[in-house]
Amino acid sequence: MQKLRPDMDIGHNIQFLRHLAGLTQDETVAKLHLMNLNISKSTYAKLETNRMNIKVSELVALSIIFNANFDDFFRGLRDEFSSHFD
Repeated sequence: MQKLRPDMDIGHNIQFLRHLAGLTQDETVAKLHLMNLNISKSTYAKLETNRMNIKVSELVALSIIFNANFDDFFRGLRDEFSSHFD
């Protein structure tokens, strides 16, 4: 089965929000574990580098951990998408 690859750069926003929250990847993964999300550091790193799609449950958890709105995760992506049609 072929794995889906993200077609937009949401990973950059995830990384930015993590830095804004003052967290390391290890700390973020530990907080995800406390929320009963079994994710490894390598899997999390793949989310930040757009090598893996994020699950909705992970997105919701990260919004809580980073104290961020969902809009923050998608910031700039509308412009990125629109540029494909210019």
